[in-house]
Amino acid sequence: MLELAAKANEYTKFDQTFMVSAINGSGTKDILKYFSEQMPKGPWLYPEDQASDIPLRMLAAEITREKLYLRLHEELPYISTVETDKWEDKKDGSIRIEQTIFVERDSQKSIVLGKNGQTIKAISKAAREELTEAFETKVHLFVFVKVRENWSDDPERYRNMGLDFPH
Repeated sequence: MLELAAKANEYTKFDQTFMVSAINGSGTKDILKYFSEQMPKGPWLYPEDQASDIPLRMLAAEITREKLYLRLHEELPYISTVETDKWEDKKDGSIRIEQTIFVERDSQKSIVLGKNGQTIKAISKAAREELTEAFETKVHLFVFVKVRENWSDDPERYRNMGLDFPH
């Protein structure tokens, strides 16, 4: 690796070169320290205890979407999306969330569901666990899968996600 890094540094001027291991995590403290020192000081853009500046409904959808791709990254095209359809704060402090995974073809729906619904159950369980931890309360998560052909060509879908439609 040192030889490869030396060659890369011959072609381009880098401020620093880091050796980081994805297997055991060695070197990560060095790179984190470097970037924290490089960041300019500035005001907090949202409360310190707030994990993100995106709405919770969108954060919940992104967490489920992440679990979907972690489970099916080799089988499912990245053209699917997750939308949070319903969010209800319950009297007991828990949250009921209903989401829909949209795919473009029936064959993709079958992949997401899995045999006897095992794949969607595993995705939902992983998402529910992370959501419970993130929101620090019990989360009741219900995930459905629907086919919506050419959803990625619909400008309204992008607006709902807070994005501009690519022309």
